[in-house]
Amino acid sequence: MVDDPPPRKSHRALPGAPTYQGEPPQATTEPGATASPTQATMVTALPGMSTALELPPPGYQLGELIGRGGMGEVIAAHDQRIGREVAIKRMRAAHPDGEQLARFLREARIQARLDHPAIVPVHEMSTDEAGRPFFTMKRVSGRTLGERMAAGATQQTLLRAFIDVCLAIELAHSRAVIHRDLKPANIMMGDFGEVYVLDWGVARVLTDKTRAPSESDIGTLDEGTQTGALLGTPGFMSPEQIKGVPAMQPADVYALGAILFEILAGESLHPRGSAAISSTLSSPTDAPARRRSDRSVPPELDAVCVAALSEDPELRPSARELADRVQAYLDGDRDLDRRRKLAAEQLALAQDALKQGGSDARATAIRRAGRALALDPESTEAADLVTSLIVEPPPVLPPELIAELAVQERAVTKERNRAGFYAYASLFAFWPLIPFAGVKDWTWVLAFYAVISFLCYRMWRSWQTGLYNLPVALTANFVLGLLWTRIAGIFVLTPVLVCGVLLGLTSTSWVINRRWIVVVYTVAAFVTPALLESAGLFLPSWDVTQTAIISHSEMFAMSGRVGDTLLFFSNIAFVSIVGLIAIRMHGAAKQAKRTLYIQKWHMNHLLPTSPRRWATQR
Repeated sequence: MVDDPPPRKSHRALPGAPTYQGEPPQATTEPGATASPTQATMVTALPGMSTALELPPPGYQLGELIGRGGMGEVIAAHDQRIGREVAIKRMRAAHPDGEQLARFLREARIQARLDHPAIVPVHEMSTDEAGRPFFTMKRVSGRTLGERMAAGATQQTLLRAFIDVCLAIELAHSRAVIHRDLKPANIMMGDFGEVYVLDWGVARVLTDKTRAPSESDIGTLDEGTQTGALLGTPGFMSPEQIKGVPAMQPADVYALGAILFEILAGESLHPRGSAAISSTLSSPTDAPARRRSDRSVPPELDAVCVAALSEDPELRPSARELADRVQAYLDGDRDLDRRRKLAAEQLALAQDALKQGGSDARATAIRRAGRALALDPESTEAADLVTSLIVEPPPVLPPELIAELAVQERAVTKERNRAGFYAYASLFAFWPLIPFAGVKDWTWVLAFYAVISFLCYRMWRSWQTGLYNLPVALTANFVLGLLWTRIAGIFVLTPVLVCGVLLGLTSTSWVINRRWIVVVYTVAAFVTPALLESAGLFLPSWDVTQTAIISHSEMFAMSGRVGDTLLFFSNIAFVSIVGLIAIRMHGAAKQAKRTLYIQKWHMNHLLPTSPRRWATQR
């Protein structure tokens, strides 16, 4: 059956169906009594009624042709007595033989015994004036499953119709009936959600002994069903049908699997025409996901489709199992749809929180976006928002985050001052060598080591508490720098000390945000001792001649080979200390950065991301 037929241009009575004219007949109470063709109404007197009940005359006014098959045709009609629109199927042949008549009546009886919402009910079976049988059915309208697929119906719509078909076939199987010609063209989808399995003309009844065992199950290639030996449609017939094995329930399941394959893959399992026979025999089973990897076939449906297309009939599920597994997927899909809607709501709330601002806006947005991602793990929009909120720093830090950063900064300060403590303490390793350096003035030496001791103490305290007094540290290191110039002048060893001090200072957030301090400290470290020497407060520590720059030590004599050796190894030691401090600090920074990138990499692979933002993940 196809779409609604066009309006009837004319009506005529079905030949043989009573058309009543003239005077009303005499009342009768006999069940099934047939009125004379000359009667206009049916008059019936019921017990206890004072007046007779007048019924409209029985009969059918015929309309347009709906469809035509090999043995019969379907005509739209109007039931005069009931007042409903029906479809009448009658034989096309003027003089059908006995086998044709038996087959026609058999179809009506099979369809009538299968009382299921997805099977068109039979209302009446009778004969026309020429003795040819006809039967009336519910008139259905809509489009076939094949037409719906061609029109681009959603997969969910097609799958819901498919479930109804499976359940109708399961009922037929429970009544020992095998359809044998299931295909998209024999499934009608109505305009109001109705689904009907059509064309039971070649159905097999397992208890029916009238069919000859030699009949072939190879079907026709057109939309109708011809009389004779060919039964079913290649491309949807099971391999055992093509091999001549009598069709059992698994044969219908194979056809259902072929229909499901077409729904999922968007193309038929086997080629149309005669090539379908060889394709079914050589490659009866295929997976929609393998055939069409571009369509994202759900794995649950792919698996059940492959099972239904198994070459071994015993391995195929029943029609009920097939329906249940598809329904289970749809139930989960409906749950997924609900979760996606909830995720969209949470995502909208997260975006609104960011727009409104506030001290807790970012925290609220992260919570909302996290819930959205938990509800819909495949949401790239939620994943992008979560990733950006976690990885990208906010323009204004919330108080809670500031407090946590302070704790983290304190831990970094402890580690930095631990390294500083060992660096300053290492200078005491030179104490045993001082007597060999020829001390000029022990006051300078004691002052130097007093400042070193003070700095060691400050570093140790900061190491323990995580608190760092930057002004005190700057002042102490500045004094140390002045004393350092008394060892070998302004241009020897002093630059190494200044670099080491700056290395420690520039790792603090306060100095990083005030870069001018680095320049001021550097200038002061070199200019101040020079000014003190010019003022006569310090002895001159350097001279410039035409051939040399001469450094003088106010603290040590450092003459001869011993002095040269001490100066040589002191430079190596001090530069090495600064280098080790740099390695320790930069190593910690590099490890922190590496940890951050590792976390980001795992996040990019854990969360679904859109290519436009994180294209490096693939």
